[in-house]
Amino acid sequence: MKNNPVIQTMLDHKSIRKYTDEVPSDEVIETIVRAGQQAPFAYQSYSVLLSRNGEQNPYKAPLLFTICLDPHKFEHIMTRRNWKLVMNDLALLVLGIQDASLMTENMIVAGRSLGLGSCLLGSAPYRAEKIAKKYNLPKRVFPLVQLVMGYPAEEPPTRPRYPIEFTLFEDKYPKIDQDTISKAMQQMDDGYLAQDYYHNLKAKIRLEGDRKETFTYDNYSWTEHICRKLGQWDPDPKHLLEQFKKRGFYITGKKP
Repeated sequence: MKNNPVIQTMLDHKSIRKYTDEVPSDEVIETIVRAGQQAPFAYQSYSVLLSRNGEQNPYKAPLLFTICLDPHKFEHIMTRRNWKLVMNDLALLVLGIQDASLMTENMIVAGRSLGLGSCLLGSAPYRAEKIAKKYNLPKRVFPLVQLVMGYPAEEPPTRPRYPIEFTLFEDKYPKIDQDTISKAMQQMDDGYLAQDYYHNLKAKIRLEGDRKETFTYDNYSWTEHICRKLGQWDPDPKHLLEQFKKRGFYITGKKP
C-alpha cells in the first residue's frame, strides 16, 4: 500500500480519552477549524461550538467541539435574497449531516497532524435540547456530534478495521458468503481481544430479555458488543424525533 505523511496520520488514528493539562493555542484551534471548513460540502450547513472548560468537558479534555447542523444561518441569507425555504427537513438534514460529518473528519485529521488526539461523542443528538440550552442555540441548529481534543496523555494502539474485501466492492455489490462474513468477524474480534479492549474498559453490555449470558471477557469482543447495541437499544425513534422537533426540524411531515 502507498504511504505518505497524510496517509500515515490517518492510519494512525485512535480515540484518546486521557489528556495532558496543556491547552492548545488559539492559532492551533483556528488551524483545526479552518482545515475543517475546507472539507467538501453541499451548503456549509454547519456551525462549531467550543468549550475550553477542561474541568467540565468529557475526559477533562482541554477542548470540546460541538459540531452542529445549521440551516439557521442560511435562512438569514435566503431572507436577504428574498427567498423562503421550502426544502423538506429530511432532505435538509441529510445534506447537513454530510457537511458536518466531513468537517468533523477534517478537524480530527488536522488535530492529529498537529500532535493532538481526539475522541468522538456520538450521543449528542439524544442530548440535543440539553446542549441547546447550554449554548443558547436558536431553533434550526442541531448538535450532530461532539469532539473532545487535546494533547494525549496515553498512546493506545490503533483499533482493528474490517478487511478491505469486506469494504470495497467493485462494479456491483456481491453476494456475501459465510466465509467472507467469518473472516471479517474474526479480524475484528481477534484484534480487539488481543488488546483486551473490552476487558480493560469493563464494557460488556448487559443482556436484556430472555437471552442467557454465554460470553466472558475471554471471548466477548467487537461483533457481540455491536450486536447487543443494535439488537437491544433504541427500537422506537420517538425520542430522537422529539429532539429534532424541539430544535425546529419536522422530519415526518411538513413544517407548521
